[in-house]
This record gives sequence, structure tokens and C-alpha cells, in this order.
Amino acid sequence: MPPCHVHIVGSMPFATAAEGFEALSESLGPKLKRLPDGETGFRRGWSAWQDKVFAADPQFRKTGKLHPMPDKPGDPGVAKYTLAPGIAATDVRFHLPHADYAIADYRDFARLKAAGAIPPHCRFQFDLAPGHVVIWRWFVEELHEVLEPAYDRALIGEIAKMLTVIPASELSVQWDIASRVFARLEWGQPTRYGADKSAMAETFTQNLAMLGEGVPEPVELMYHFCYGYTGEKHTVEPSDMGDMVMMANKIGERIQRPINLIHMPVPRDRSDDAYFAPLSELRLRPETDIALGLVHPADGVAGGQARMACAHKYLPAFQIATECGWGQRPRETIPDLLRLHAALSQ
Repeated sequence: MPPCHVHIVGSMPFATAAEGFEALSESLGPKLKRLPDGETGFRRGWSAWQDKVFAADPQFRKTGKLHPMPDKPGDPGVAKYTLAPGIAATDVRFHLPHADYAIADYRDFARLKAAGAIPPHCRFQFDLAPGHVVIWRWFVEELHEVLEPAYDRALIGEIAKMLTVIPASELSVQWDIASRVFARLEWGQPTRYGADKSAMAETFTQNLAMLGEGVPEPVELMYHFCYGYTGEKHTVEPSDMGDMVMMANKIGERIQRPINLIHMPVPRDRSDDAYFAPLSELRLRPETDIALGLVHPADGVAGGQARMACAHKYLPAFQIATECGWGQRPRETIPDLLRLHAALSQ
């Protein structure tokens, strides 16, 4: 198998972004095109830190009761937010801190790059979770339809703020399309996004293309197709790569600007033709790289090579990655994980 690049999905269990930049550069520098800020420190844990953002916003108040989280048996749920008295949903304007975090971490990135600790070709990567993920997680259901687009508009505004400091030629933005999209497509049951898989795919395509167009060139645009990842299991297991390929093709047809990378997960127990065969139906422009999340510490080099060998039957070239971010992994496991990436990328 030919050598390949490595894609780091996003979150990392480091104390600071600088620690992550240095660890990744030392182990995988020539194999990386980008270095994620890692959502380190208090932002570890995906969207949990946003609880404090919404709690401090006078437009919102907590409901005072726990709302169970689907697909998490035994989880007590979260106290979701509703609107404060006198606030109309259509008047809500989200005030987000994402640009501040990105700019602070980019300054460490730029300092280390200038010192030669980061390869000169690497870009700074920042991941964003869209409204359909965050609003579903934190707000009562009757507000979802109105607040989701408001949150997405605020995120696009945050990208514009990032670019007041971060050079566009140094920035890569990855939209984390979390499991609520692909679980709904896998199940194919009616939701407010559509009566069946086809209708939902069209709704999601419109949203994801809009988000992509909100990333101005020459900033790189990437999508992480996620099926959830908790305790070595997905929220829902993909039956094959068909839905991911379908969505990649639909977004690629709809969006005008280049897509630089799409990441797709591969479950540990799938090294069979049935899983990878849909990759032969990809119809993307030449500038779009595919990263396959087929690196699993549990079965090491042998397991990764088996998945890579099968994928190569249907896709001649791809980058390798884990299925999801590393934020839930113990810090002490990361050196071995980096060595595994290095071995498989050879």
C-alpha cells in the first residue's frame, strides 16, 4: 500500500493546544497537512462547555428538569434551556466565544511555527459543531427549528472574526456533522427534517452546503461525518458507507467553493467489501481528499492494514484517521496512538 497523509479529527486530551501542536508535529509532522487546536482544557468534552455560555446569556433560562438523552441508557439527561420571559425565539441572537478561542490558540500555533516546532506547510485547524447538533443537545425541542439557523449564522460570524487575526491561507475550518444527521439517515424514520431518508438528505444537504459556503476561500473547508463515539461504540452503527457517500456527493454537487477534505468513519469490525464498496460511487472534484477513520488501537497495525487493503479496492488514495476525536481518550494512551498512525501511514 502507498504512503498516505494523516488527518487528526479534532479533540485531544492535552492541557493546552500548544502541547498538542508539539506532540503531533514531533510524531507526525511530515504526514500532517493541518494541526487542530484540540478543544483542550475546559473545552474538552465536545459541547459540554457551552452550558456555561448559555447559562450566562440573559436570553435563556434552564427548564429546571432533566431531559433524558436518547441513545444513552442510564444517562440522567440534561437540564435544557428555554427562553427567558419576554424573549421571542425569532429575536434570539447568539453571542459565541469560538473566535476568541481560535485566535488565542492560533497565536500559540504561529509562535511555534515561527520557532520551527511546527512544519511550515501545516495549517491551523478549528472545528465547529453546527446548530442541528448544539441546539438539539441544549434546548427544548419546540425551539429547535427557529434557533438552529440563528446559531449557524452566529458561527459563520465567528469565522469572520477569526479572519481578523488568522490569515485565511493559514486556516482550515472543519464542520463536525455529528451523529444526529447520520443516525436519522440510517434509521430512515420520519422527523421534522423529512418524511424519509431522501427528504432528510435533501434538508441536511441544504444546511451543510450553506455552512460550507460560509467558509470563505482560501480558508480550507472540511466535513467530519460522525456516527458518535462513546465507549468504543457509535450512536448507531453504519450498515455501510452508502449514506456517507450519498451525502458527500450531494454536498459536492450543491456547493460552489472547493471542499478540501471529508472524513468518514470505519467501525473496527468492518474490513469487508460490503462496507467499503460504496466508495466506488464517490463523485467528488479532484481537490477533495477523503480521510477514512480506520485507525483502531484495539487491533493495531494488522487491523488497520486489513481495513486499508479493502478500502484501496474502491478508493485508490485516502488519508487515515481515527473514527472521531481523541478528547475522551486517556492522555497516557496518546503516544501509542501516534506511533500507530505513523506505522500505518508508511
